[in-house]
Amino acid sequence: MKKNLLMWDQTLFKDIEVFDIDYVPEQFEYRDEQIQELAYAVRPALAGGRILNTVCRGVPGTGKTTSVKKLFEEISGTTKKIVPIHINCQIDGSEYAIFSRIYTKLTKNCQPPSGTSFKMLFDMIAKYIENEEITPIICLDDANYLVYEKELNKVLYALLRSHETYEHVRFGVIVIISDPDVDLERTLDARVASVFRPQIIHFAPYTASEIAGILSQRVMQGLYPNVLTADLLDRIVDRTMKCGDIRIGLDLIKRSVMNAERDARMNVTDDDVTQAFSISRDLRLAELVRVLSADEANVLFRLAEMTNDADIITTRSVHTSLGKEATGYTRYVQIIEKLDHLRLVTLSYQNTGNGRIRIISLRYDPKRVLALRKNQTGCKANT
Repeated sequence: MKKNLLMWDQTLFKDIEVFDIDYVPEQFEYRDEQIQELAYAVRPALAGGRILNTVCRGVPGTGKTTSVKKLFEEISGTTKKIVPIHINCQIDGSEYAIFSRIYTKLTKNCQPPSGTSFKMLFDMIAKYIENEEITPIICLDDANYLVYEKELNKVLYALLRSHETYEHVRFGVIVIISDPDVDLERTLDARVASVFRPQIIHFAPYTASEIAGILSQRVMQGLYPNVLTADLLDRIVDRTMKCGDIRIGLDLIKRSVMNAERDARMNVTDDDVTQAFSISRDLRLAELVRVLSADEANVLFRLAEMTNDADIITTRSVHTSLGKEATGYTRYVQIIEKLDHLRLVTLSYQNTGNGRIRIISLRYDPKRVLALRKNQTGCKANT
């Protein structure tokens, strides 16, 4: 009897890239209104006017980045006078790193010359803009990371007040915020807020029918027929809806199909989806852990090790338990507050007979956190 097995050189994917998180689809549904608002903000620059600064707000996985990238594709295909530059603030998390990225994107050079000061770097960028007579539009994606590191005001001030030093240099700015707890009005300095004055574009979570539509379209584009049944796709849609992040659904499909391929089967099974979900559900957690510096990761992993060993864990007890790996206490306080911002931990106070103590607790299963330790390199510098 012939088994329903894959041959060694066969695959179930027509195009595996359509399930990648950073893939920009040719057909992008359910965000027409937001893309139109973004286009409206850029339109004045086509007539020599100023770009309207914009803030895109919404929880992760609601189409903010893809909407901006679709707009940037259209701009690049329409004019050379507006130069769109996308910055991932998880990777470039400081003023110098961001302007180094702007420099390399504009000039196509690899890096600013060694030993270049920020002023020299900005001078080189400004002179290039003046010579080429262009208007850069900068997207600060996941700018909430700049808020955590107290870098956002410095970056926006340098961008938005550049014309005060260089008459013909003006930047347009799109800020993407994925943390609903970030209050920009309270975060921005008065000197920045007075020139920023953005329009706000809201990205609501996708509905169940929208998630089903997006995932169905990707399945048609990325898989061969009959690899994934309608019933299993419905199950994936349901799990994606509960997690609230379309990226989890895309990753879940990809991993489920890879499980089937590994076993040389022609179809995805319920077990494939179950096994894949145990990994895909931690997609956001893995993303957060990956961008932590070494000292930030040390605190998180130590807390995970201590969880379940004690009913109450204080911030001071975690710091003490780090021993030689502990940072100074001022830096440590900054770390735990950042972990709180990232929703990796919860901070609270409790009254005792000797005063108040600060309690710290992990938001995730400690085993799931510790499982990510081997993939955390701690190589991201917060400079």
